[in-house]
Amino acid sequence: MKKGFGYGLAVAFSALLAGCAQFPELDETQTPGVATAPYPKLLPIEVLLDGRQPTATPGMIDGVLGRAEALRGRADTVQAAPVAQGAGVQDRLTRLRRKAEALREAEL
Repeated sequence: MKKGFGYGLAVAFSALLAGCAQFPELDETQTPGVATAPYPKLLPIEVLLDGRQPTATPGMIDGVLGRAEALRGRADTVQAAPVAQGAGVQDRLTRLRRKAEALREAEL
């Protein structure tokens, strides 16, 4: 009986402490002008589904491909770095390299 009372008292005390916490004002984190911005126009779902499909411009495609190439270069640098030997490190490294290779071969 006393054991259950102690747990109940601890839970009640924790709830009281949580109630005393000060939380930041979320209204102050809004971008200026959000409160007075007009509400977006609502469209029927049919219009959205039957509308023109989004397309990427050549500049957008080049930007994404450039970032992907930069990430591949960083990955190659990291993979070439020496790894400390330890229990299970080599096995994990082998699994991660296989996963990285599978991601490289996957079509984007």
